[in-house]
Amino acid sequence: MQKTLRFPKLLYSYLATEMLAPFFASFVIMNSVFFLVKLIPFLNVVLELEISFVDFVRLFLYLFPNMFLYSIPMAAMMGVIISFSRLSSDTEILALKASGISIYQMIPPLVLVSAAIALLTCYFSVGLIPKAEVALKQLMFQVAKDKIDKGIKEHQFTEALGDLVVYVDSIDKKTGLWRNVWVSDMRGQHNPIITMAQYGTMNAQIDNMLVTITLHNGSLHRPDKARSQIISFDKYTINIPLQPPTVLDGEDVTKLSKSSMTMLQLQDFASVAGRDTPAGRNALVHFHKRLVLPVGCFILGLLGMPLGLQAGPGRKNLGVPLGLGFFILYYILFTVGKTLAEDSSIPVVLAMWMPNIIFMIIAIYMIKQVADEKPFIPELLRGQLFSFVDHKVSPLFHMLRLKFTGTPGEAEQPAPPVETEPIPADKSLKPAITGPNYLTEGTVHGNIKSHVFHLPGCEFYYCKNCTIEFKDIHVAMDSGFEPCRFCKNLMEDDDS
Repeated sequence: MQKTLRFPKLLYSYLATEMLAPFFASFVIMNSVFFLVKLIPFLNVVLELEISFVDFVRLFLYLFPNMFLYSIPMAAMMGVIISFSRLSSDTEILALKASGISIYQMIPPLVLVSAAIALLTCYFSVGLIPKAEVALKQLMFQVAKDKIDKGIKEHQFTEALGDLVVYVDSIDKKTGLWRNVWVSDMRGQHNPIITMAQYGTMNAQIDNMLVTITLHNGSLHRPDKARSQIISFDKYTINIPLQPPTVLDGEDVTKLSKSSMTMLQLQDFASVAGRDTPAGRNALVHFHKRLVLPVGCFILGLLGMPLGLQAGPGRKNLGVPLGLGFFILYYILFTVGKTLAEDSSIPVVLAMWMPNIIFMIIAIYMIKQVADEKPFIPELLRGQLFSFVDHKVSPLFHMLRLKFTGTPGEAEQPAPPVETEPIPADKSLKPAITGPNYLTEGTVHGNIKSHVFHLPGCEFYYCKNCTIEFKDIHVAMDSGFEPCRFCKNLMEDDDS
């Protein structure tokens, strides 16, 4: 009889719920922090342009898609880490394993949740960000133009146009037509050019990002010592660039940028400018950035699982700090790859996608190690690492501490001898009570982290991590410990 494959919906829905709850919490917290960071420089523009509350909300809504591009991946990783840390600390993971459910069987809901969040990030990156950038520029331009409109009043000299001073005798409230207009233009001039006209209007050209004043039936007076000019005209046009502040987060929002282009426009721009030219490579960098970060969100979500499973009963929860470290490392590699793609001859695709390739390999390796219940760092490599720290790094810090303070550190200060009973011969293979204050003088002291032992007279005989002791060298070596470099020289001298 053929067995049908049952889909564990209850398990998958439970794990997905456990991941989504901390994801949304992390998402709200991170975006609140980003909001406060951007709020201070944003207020300068708001106050200068006298933006209303409704326009203020609209402007910030246009900024949120860019913030989501960085906050969603971090929230996804933190959500997965927190959920699996809780499951592991409450021994639920142990209960699932005892029920015959392996780590690999918990991966499908993780993949589904991470893929859903990555698709949401991709939607913001590819679809919403270009539209939000264009809408932000148009809104900022309109707000700046409205300020100019409000600044021009009847029977008043208006300086809202920078180097242009405008005086209007009357304004038709229905049509906006100016009557008896006087304009002083100091742009690039030592002496102002005076323009007088019977009628005038002001219009905004959003496509060209210009404010245009059109004057009718007037004259232009250009004073000059050598020669003065008086020009009569039927129609005269003055193009005015925006003078109010329009810079947000280091970018002038009235200028079209790569972030405002669609994916197709970026490809066309790169083809026209040349894919190997600086402008073309910059366009390709923006193109791949919108794809790399959503995929990176998916990979960081997968990486959160093995990091979260480092927690457990009686163990420190290192998942969150490790996750923050990996997140920072990812964006460091992303920044390096982006810089190499823009400023070197390395192919843009390779430079931009290299961080994702590296982190995908790390995620697969760490998931396999956790599923096999093995440490991330192999035992042999970990022993060599601790040995390197014990023999190279610790003496260096000890020497620097003596040089600058003149006193040895806590790890090198000998502990006061404590009287203990001698170790019986039949129990020579069993270490004594742990703790540096309980070790017997004259025995072999072992470092439980580096698996290195120290003999009496060694500089590190009373090191902080030396918490077990052996009767003699043979017992220490039979227990898997090796002599430190200094003790090895002592042993060779004794043999000779």
